Amino acid sequence: MLYISDSCTDPQRNLATEEYLLKNFKEPIFRLWRNAPSIIVGRYQNTLAEIDYNYVKDNNITVVRRLTGGGAVFHDLGNLNYTFIENKKEGEKREEVNAMFRRFTKPIIEALRAINVNASLEGRNDLLIDGRKFSGNAICIHKNRILQHGTLMFDVSTNNLSSALKSRPEKFQDKAVKSNRSRVTNIKEHLTLAGIKKNLLAYNLLKERALELQRLESRPTLKEADVIWFMNYLGEYITKEAITPFIFTPQQNKEIDFLTLKRYSTDKWNYGHSPKYTYGTIKKLKGGIMEFYVTVDKGIITKLDIRGDYFFTNPTEEFIKQIVGTPHTREEIAKKIGALNLNAYFADTQPEDIVNLFF
Repeated sequence: MLYISDSCTDPQRNLATEEYLLKNFKEPIFRLWRNAPSIIVGRYQNTLAEIDYNYVKDNNITVVRRLTGGGAVFHDLGNLNYTFIENKKEGEKREEVNAMFRRFTKPIIEALRAINVNASLEGRNDLLIDGRKFSGNAICIHKNRILQHGTLMFDVSTNNLSSALKSRPEKFQDKAVKSNRSRVTNIKEHLTLAGIKKNLLAYNLLKERALELQRLESRPTLKEADVIWFMNYLGEYITKEAITPFIFTPQQNKEIDFLTLKRYSTDKWNYGHSPKYTYGTIKKLKGGIMEFYVTVDKGIITKLDIRGDYFFTNPTEEFIKQIVGTPHTREEIAKKIGALNLNAYFADTQPEDIVNLFF
């Protein structure tokens, strides 16, 4: 088994790395990695229906689409992600996903129980502690290779999680997969120093972390049980029998960088691969009440209907004709509107007010 303890925290590059490992390696792989604040949406989700767009924009939260299915999840540096990539077992069928989830979550559960955290697999793909979710898992199959990755909420900002993943179902009509908002918990809430002491590996790593942080008390405390300690513990626990530390070559890094640029950093992938959907909003602006109904297919605005009591000198149909065919991203819509004589279409309005109506 190859073991990759990844220091990269760029969510776009990390998701590109997942695809690269899946499609270019033959060995079994175990990877641990973290992301800076980000929302990772499932392969077939409607991105805009899953996020609070303004909150995400104002807080510089990166939004990235992954290869695997399932719902949207919030990541920050208090969350640890894990990945297993292996060949399918002989006779294993693609539809046997439940068995795959059990196989790959088993070592994670065992590692947590070894430090007295009562984790369990519930339903199909969620890991829970005392009825509260701390891990969601997803699977992707490419030829004979299985990739399963999951989140491990160790010390995640639950305030940011709930704010960034604010679904607005009344504004969207689509057939996309919706995220299941569950009661969540952080692993750290369930740790005790006594539980850690029962596991020699975990306790020794806790002492090392205490020294690393220059906390020179006579004995380590739960203060040292941060996400770095947990990452080190989980990595050593999972790979204790067969481990080959792996570092990417310069050429491999170059290819991952190219994939990041080509796919995972583009609006076309992160937003435009959403299924067809209709978005509607009603707002009272200085120029009057405005209703926007936007139909988007493959990331492109294909239909726009506008209603309201606003004043105009140029017909609204002319404005609509200018907008239809534009990618449904803030940047592209702002660019198009910025080139128009906006007050001729909507009196006493600002460009940003109209752009906001599309989201």
